[in-house]
Amino acid sequence: MTADVAVSLSLLAGLVALSEASRRVLSRALAHTGLSVYAAELVSTFQLCCCTHELKMLSEVGGIEPRLALTLTYVASVVHGLTFRGAIGNPSGALEHAYRARLSGACALRRIACQFAAAAAARAVVPLVWGVGLSGLHARHKLLGFRCVSPVRAPLYEAAAVELACAFAVQTVITHTREVEEKYRVHAVAAVIATVVYAGGSVTGAVFNPALAFSTQFPCSGHSFLDYCLVYWLGPLIGMMISVLLSDKLAAALQRTPSSPRLPVDSKKKT
Repeated sequence: MTADVAVSLSLLAGLVALSEASRRVLSRALAHTGLSVYAAELVSTFQLCCCTHELKMLSEVGGIEPRLALTLTYVASVVHGLTFRGAIGNPSGALEHAYRARLSGACALRRIACQFAAAAAARAVVPLVWGVGLSGLHARHKLLGFRCVSPVRAPLYEAAAVELACAFAVQTVITHTREVEEKYRVHAVAAVIATVVYAGGSVTGAVFNPALAFSTQFPCSGHSFLDYCLVYWLGPLIGMMISVLLSDKLAAALQRTPSSPRLPVDSKKKT
């Protein structure tokens, strides 16, 4: 492991620790105001976006091996899953909760607003951190003007289909592991995330999160804002909806399956 990668990993660890401390402090300070869930949403989505910016920089500027990149993606997903504690961090997930009546529509919209605000904040803060030049990779990225090129390497409809498939796979696993103990569930979800990143990363970056894409992909040159909306907003939203509706249809079909009929048995024979 190079010194630059070690610096990035230390920065990621420090970011997670700072986010966790902020979540705990805000949770206690806002415990009786009803605002703690929105504070957690802000902090958690900010953590997710900042970590993804750093991992994306490592992959694009640092040129780390794909195996290491996937390993870091898996580990980061596990860490996010264990630290979010009630935060969703994904607009599609907030809409799914509203559809299932776990959240009111107004609450879901407020959470989504917090997610996009945190995504915008991360997009503004991360270049400032890179500008300090903590590592050679950061300094090199600064010389390049923090520029990034669109990761969409396919026609738009194909790219949207990839994001749709990624969101479908992740949402399906999330739906069918809700009853699994959390310490095991996060590994299952992280494994699927790493798998879809491996499968679709070369086409779109495999983001499947509208807020995260707004922070990490929308600033990149090569496509218009509407193109990115189609790929990174509409694709994941449709993928989530298809997964949820199919899961509901499957559950309803299983409930309607009749049990095997039983023939009545006479206790006495007629004479």
